[in-house]
Amino acid sequence: MSESNASALVWFRRDLRCTDHAALFHALKHARRVWCAFVFDSDILEPLPRQDRRVAFIRDSLVELDQGLRELALNVGVPHPERVGLIVRYGSARSVIPQLAGELGVQSVYASHDDEPDAQDRDAQVRGRLSNLGVALYTVKDHVIFERNEVLTGNDTPYGVFTPYKNAWLKKLEPFYVKPYPIMPYAAHLAPVPPAVDGMGADHIPTLADIGFEEVGPLKVAPGMSGAQALLDDFLHRIDRYDSTRDFPGLKGPSYLSTHLRFGTVSIRHLVDLAWQRAQAGSAGAQVWLSELIWRDFYRQILFHHPHVVGNAYRREYDRIKWAHGAKANAHFQAWCEGRTGYPLVDAAMRQLNQTGYMHNRLRMVTASFLIKDLGIDWRRGEAYFAEKLLDFDLAANNGGWQWAASTGCDAQPWFRIFNPITQSEKFDPQGKFIRRYVPELAALPDKALHAPWLTRPADLASADDVVLGRDYPQPIVQHDEARTETLARYGVVSENKIKDGAAPRTRSPKRAG
Repeated sequence: MSESNASALVWFRRDLRCTDHAALFHALKHARRVWCAFVFDSDILEPLPRQDRRVAFIRDSLVELDQGLRELALNVGVPHPERVGLIVRYGSARSVIPQLAGELGVQSVYASHDDEPDAQDRDAQVRGRLSNLGVALYTVKDHVIFERNEVLTGNDTPYGVFTPYKNAWLKKLEPFYVKPYPIMPYAAHLAPVPPAVDGMGADHIPTLADIGFEEVGPLKVAPGMSGAQALLDDFLHRIDRYDSTRDFPGLKGPSYLSTHLRFGTVSIRHLVDLAWQRAQAGSAGAQVWLSELIWRDFYRQILFHHPHVVGNAYRREYDRIKWAHGAKANAHFQAWCEGRTGYPLVDAAMRQLNQTGYMHNRLRMVTASFLIKDLGIDWRRGEAYFAEKLLDFDLAANNGGWQWAASTGCDAQPWFRIFNPITQSEKFDPQGKFIRRYVPELAALPDKALHAPWLTRPADLASADDVVLGRDYPQPIVQHDEARTETLARYGVVSENKIKDGAAPRTRSPKRAG
């Protein structure tokens, strides 16, 4: 990077904060005048439904980021601090960023790495167009602790199994890698935005309507840096119990920070530093949570080294599987999407997703397993549905999780290990607290009856507000034991191993830091 840039532009993307920010730090350190911009990228936004919680989260987070930049300028005495802030535009980033760089007359543009295949293509085009203007594009690591080729096997190849990757990751970790990037010492280089570039009135951040979207109502996750900090403060009181509470959706176990990690309203370095220090002090909960943060890095390096996982099985032989299709499969998929499968825990989880944009991680595994191995439906259909609905949607983690459930991915559960949705319900929601919250039509049933109501005595159904299966709540759309047999046959096309029922070896269950 040049040490004598006259001016630079920081292109914010999935890093919506103004503290401990790698690209912002490098720009401020190497340039005398620095402007900041965010593009509502039409290439990404146009295919989305007009009501999208993620777009609302981003928009509200931008308001706080803009104010944060202005406060930085004010605190260090930048002239006209009221004109310092975020330049926000709508359009294809492939053309908007070069155009904005030309308007500002900058010599360089700084951004965070993004290893998603479409983002790589976008950045290559932007780099080429900027080069034609004599402007350099610098991208730097910010979303992860270790990326790309930083953690490799002894043969200099990428890891495909999590545990040895985690061990190598932990061995490499040292304080340098979690040290925050200091912004304040260089904040005086923030520059007022020329009026010709952005009028910057009091309400210059576009509304949802300005970019063609509709209001979505109150978000379940408070946006912005302040929203992330509030969740972190709350979680730090519970982190030591994370290992024993994280799997129970009726308990307040997760950190709920996954959306903030996705959009970079909190620094991954800060979170890993906190978890690492706490784990070293003996906290089992912090140790497990740190492991979940490492899964994020693991899946990102998988995506970087194996971009074919977008749309294809990581283990290519599993693309030979013949998935259920036709009218019956479509009806089953629709019932799964809408929470009408007749399996209360599955239905509660899907309704949570549809109503809030969030799903508890244990339930992501349960619902994915049910779609793939009870209904026999292609994992890519479920992956796409989660991609549309999840507020914390992240391509690498979502793809990795679905391929884990489908047994098509790296370090995946064996194809013959199939979650039983009833026993999962009995184990992780024994009192039915979660089920009652999202399947209220069954709320009056006794605890034991909630997990498989079709097996409940008629007297219990009658005493529970006269619940009638098939009218008030659906009968199960498949029988798990029968579906399991069909799944074993379906997966048999990629393996000749004869595995006895229940003889699965121990496997690890990946979770995102949620």
